[in-house]
Amino acid sequence: MRIVMKFGGTSVADAERIGHVAGIVRAAAGKHQVLTVVSAMDGITEQLLEVADAAASGNDLRTGELLTAIRDRHLACAYALGAHEHVRPLLEGLEAVVHGVLALEELTPRSTDAIAAFGERLSCAMLAHVLGATPMDGRQAGIVTDDHFTEADPLMDLSMFQVQEVLGPMMDKGQPVVVTGFVAANQHGVTSTLGRGGSDYTATILGSALKADEIWIYSDVDGLMTADPRVVPEARLLGALGFAEAVEMGKFGAKSMHPRALEPAAAYGVPVRMRSTFKPDHPGTLISSAPAPTATVVRAVPMLKGLAMLTVGGAAMVGRPGSASEVFASLARERINIHMICQSVSESGISLVVSQAQADRAKAALERTLRQHGLARTIDVRPGVCVVAPVGAAMKGTPGVAARIFTCIAGLGINVIAIAQGSSELSISIVVEGQSGPRAVAAIHKEFGLQGDQPQANV
Repeated sequence: MRIVMKFGGTSVADAERIGHVAGIVRAAAGKHQVLTVVSAMDGITEQLLEVADAAASGNDLRTGELLTAIRDRHLACAYALGAHEHVRPLLEGLEAVVHGVLALEELTPRSTDAIAAFGERLSCAMLAHVLGATPMDGRQAGIVTDDHFTEADPLMDLSMFQVQEVLGPMMDKGQPVVVTGFVAANQHGVTSTLGRGGSDYTATILGSALKADEIWIYSDVDGLMTADPRVVPEARLLGALGFAEAVEMGKFGAKSMHPRALEPAAAYGVPVRMRSTFKPDHPGTLISSAPAPTATVVRAVPMLKGLAMLTVGGAAMVGRPGSASEVFASLARERINIHMICQSVSESGISLVVSQAQADRAKAALERTLRQHGLARTIDVRPGVCVVAPVGAAMKGTPGVAARIFTCIAGLGINVIAIAQGSSELSISIVVEGQSGPRAVAAIHKEFGLQGDQPQANV
């Protein structure tokens, strides 16, 4: 089999864990053709973004403190692994870029990507040394993106061709290679990054281009669960599910791959297996195009917390073409992500669910649009809500699912603030008060019998 193995930040958090990962890779390489993808050490990307901001603000002291912490952590790990000669030049390169930002007191998206990319480059160098493998970043592997720095979109046809040309022959020869996740380049060779979930995205792009038999995503969890076990202690591991279900779960906050990262694998039909670095023999969760049917209509009940709901209302919106587009465009200009949308047939109001942290910015943006276009009279903000989203492919076309969901919630006296369901019928999104969310999740989980054992997917 041809396998792409990707390891997250917790898997390579220190020298001991990097050594453990190397053992997992060696064991797999004894049976399969293996390509390894690696994230930055746990917490490093956040520190790199923080040092970039400190440098841009001209804060010499904080910049120096953060660079020292990053350097010391990597050198301690590198000396333990005997990889210090590979790590020192990268740390010097990082310091040069950061000091350039500090001197100018200016941080562009392009320079942000140049700094953020060092996390993956450093961990890649250390793991490759331990494995005796060739270290390669995403730029060298052939992943090409547009110019949307900090969250670039791959130019998929070109990337697929170049990856096949670069990595295909290396895999055919059994040559061990470790590739950075997250890192790519635009068509001019300038460093870009793939944004949130970028390392998983790298793995699925490479796996799809190389026609892998499976892509294994290793993290600190066993796989996908029927619910957050901190909310529902009876939650169980999902042995297998479809791409569409996994995408829905990722959208609604399940500890899963970012939905965008699943796109290449779904498009090319390459199964993705979620596995635990700390239980390497556990089969985990297999995500594929055609999972085995299950007896449960609802497969999982994820919950997205820390949200606010904004409602834009007014008679001026009724029957007026372009009202919705102006509302959405105003938030898009502020780079505010909308998690959920609902609008009544009367067209007199649109409700939008956004992150609580972005609620004030969202309201201000909508107020500017209101003044400019006279679209609405009121903007109501309801903080402290959450979205509960029962997910399941079998929900489509099954009568009575929504009735069961709302009946079990109503039995607990929980008020439903808003509802949305797409035409795919794979999920129903329910907005409730934040403190009611866990009770709603537990009730739906029990109603559909998800506390029973779920079928496992064998390796």
